[in-house]
Amino acid sequence: MNITLRMAMIMATILALVSLAVAVSGFIGLGDITDPTQASDARGFALFWAFLGAIAIGLGSLAWWIERSQRNAEDS
Repeated sequence: MNITLRMAMIMATILALVSLAVAVSGFIGLGDITDPTQASDARGFALFWAFLGAIAIGLGSLAWWIERSQRNAEDS
């Protein structure tokens, strides 16, 4: 199965949006947690999802850059 660069950008965007939404939700929910152990675990969970969102943004940007480079090479 081949994934086109445009499809990779779309999938990376969706993954980034979902991951960052979960991370923001986790960070917002930290205020309601009183137990320090649970708060630490929740912070780690939110940071993990923020990391996944950052990876998705990086991969989407890389796919966009490759597609733009190929398009410029074809025009030349």
